[in-house]
Amino acid sequence: MDPGTIIGLVLGIVAVFAALFMEGGNPAAFIIPSPIVLVVIGTLGVCMASTGLSAVLRIPTLWIKAFTGAPPNRPDAIKTLVRMAERARREGLLALEEEAQGVDDPFLSKGLRLVVDGTDPELVKDILDLDVESMAGRHHENASLFTHASGFAPTIGIIGTVMGLVHVLENLSNPASLGPAISAAFIATFLGVASANLCYLPIANKLKELSTQEADARTMMIEGILSIQAGDNPRIVEEKLKTFLEPGERKEFEEEGGARDAGGLDAKAA
Repeated sequence: MDPGTIIGLVLGIVAVFAALFMEGGNPAAFIIPSPIVLVVIGTLGVCMASTGLSAVLRIPTLWIKAFTGAPPNRPDAIKTLVRMAERARREGLLALEEEAQGVDDPFLSKGLRLVVDGTDPELVKDILDLDVESMAGRHHENASLFTHASGFAPTIGIIGTVMGLVHVLENLSNPASLGPAISAAFIATFLGVASANLCYLPIANKLKELSTQEADARTMMIEGILSIQAGDNPRIVEEKLKTFLEPGERKEFEEEGGARDAGGLDAKAA
């Protein structure tokens, strides 16, 4: 779990209210039911009209994913792949059938089963590439729900402001009520813009980032699976897969002894 999402959202909200306090404002003035209902329910409604009911029903799950989702552990995946490459060179590809059943990652397990079944390497690559492409499409659809909301919310807030100003103009004969009425009218715009930039857009971007990281990890796995199928030397497999690591990950990976901790490269010497 990456705490950055929660911390970032909290910092953004705190910054808004800190600025409000510094200007001598009252947060209670922003808690008005009608703008809240208009912006929240209105945004939900137009998102439902845009993406369908099934997409909107996934919102709670996507919120949890954004807050608790973590990128795949690529160094561990490299260790697993190198260990399998070593075993495949010693015992043959059929020896990986048991490994495929014990792998937690369904994608890696699927790739290994294709290799064990003797599937042509080009076909293995095509199948796994289609799997990654399909996954990216699903993730894009999920993130687009929040992207749509970030576009609708400010516009609906403006609608609320216009409605409020119309109400103000209808009551010009009562000057004492003009100030509070105008203030309430602009709160709808504030809520729309704030929810878009402090909520919907950050969640959409986080979901996209998680999708990119998972796609990169799966691309790395594909390279490892094809290298195992080709019978590449485990050390070559490790060096090839290390190119997918970020500099910090690569340094930590090498400090931990690389794939040796997985029992792969140094298995014969142990």
